[in-house]
Amino acid sequence: MEATGSGFRKELVSKLLHLHFKDDKTKVGGDALLLMAELLKIFVTEAAIRSVRQAQAEDLARVDVEQLEKVLPQLLLDF
Repeated sequence: MEATGSGFRKELVSKLLHLHFKDDKTKVGGDALLLMAELLKIFVTEAAIRSVRQAQAEDLARVDVEQLEKVLPQLLLDF
């Protein structure tokens, strides 16, 4: 299993993309997979950072799904 520099395996990124393609014959190039893996890394990192900040604003010691749910709408708009 070849991992990209971002921590997401190319196979995983490819499967995620192909789940949403309407045509089964659609192909994704290696550069596109690397770019998408980098975008996923940035998205996940930003979600984690915003969730931590939300938990801190609520004076909580742990981040829970509730903090992620609170920051997710704005995060999706930003991306």
